[in-house]
Amino acid sequence: MLEALVLEPGWAPLQRLDLDWARRAGVELAVLRLDLVDPQLSGNKWFKLSHHLRAAAASGASGLLSLGGAHSNHLHALAAAGCRFGYATVGLLRGHPVETPTVADLRRFGMELHWLGYDGYRQRHRPDFWAPWLERHPGHYPIPEGGGGLAGALGCAGMVEQVRGQLGEVGFGEYDGWWLAAGTGTTLAGLAIAEAGQRAVYGALAGPPSHRVAAEIDSLLAQAGQASHPYRLVDASRDGFGRFDETLARFLFETERDSGLPLEPVYTAKALLALRTFLQEGGLERGTRLVFVHTGGLQGRRAAEAELRRLGT
Repeated sequence: MLEALVLEPGWAPLQRLDLDWARRAGVELAVLRLDLVDPQLSGNKWFKLSHHLRAAAASGASGLLSLGGAHSNHLHALAAAGCRFGYATVGLLRGHPVETPTVADLRRFGMELHWLGYDGYRQRHRPDFWAPWLERHPGHYPIPEGGGGLAGALGCAGMVEQVRGQLGEVGFGEYDGWWLAAGTGTTLAGLAIAEAGQRAVYGALAGPPSHRVAAEIDSLLAQAGQASHPYRLVDASRDGFGRFDETLARFLFETERDSGLPLEPVYTAKALLALRTFLQEGGLERGTRLVFVHTGGLQGRRAAEAELRRLGT
């Protein structure tokens, strides 16, 4: 099992991304297609899990334990990893039992589910939160929500090497910065750690600023022993995590039609829409080259498809 787990996440292709509003702003875009890394361990979740999985293997754990919501890309990837590598998996879910395509997949992958309600889920930051669950599931390795923590950030640092190894192939030349959706901020922190101040990293907040993403990023940078590096957060939440409206739905479908890039409304479409607004407001100099990180999450779109179609047509 350990031999399988030391494998790095698959290679994500870097592609040019031609969008008319970016051209008008004089900004060149390339997209790192994390959605194509693996059919099940898709997106940034495979990168965020890689170091956690190694630690679980090194500890001799027999199972994996984590938490998330009923549409969680993290739990989806964790359950798939457990199924692939022979680990029992346990998911602690926010709220009350509900059927979603993601929940159905979690069961299919063999994950044992426990619904915490909303009050129970709010206790997840307490220092004693994990103790009763580890007593109930001995031998399980606990992984933070979203695959976060320093281990998750360090796993994401490998994205920088993947981009640098493909710049010549796509004729992109040297890049000036990164643009990506920020949920917990773990992926952004990993990029900032790897760049070590050489390039700016822009995070489009998928949730409201009250989620304290900046504090989490600063904490991860400090844990990595690095001073604060240039990063900037912009509010892309559109009044709440997981919320989408007619403007976002139409933008999603128009961008897919014009670029061929598949999107979902919680992270990637919001991040690109925020970038369009940022460029229209003169946020970047002409001639800037940005790498947009497609963080995956397409499995979560299934539950939103009907509402997207209603709003976007």
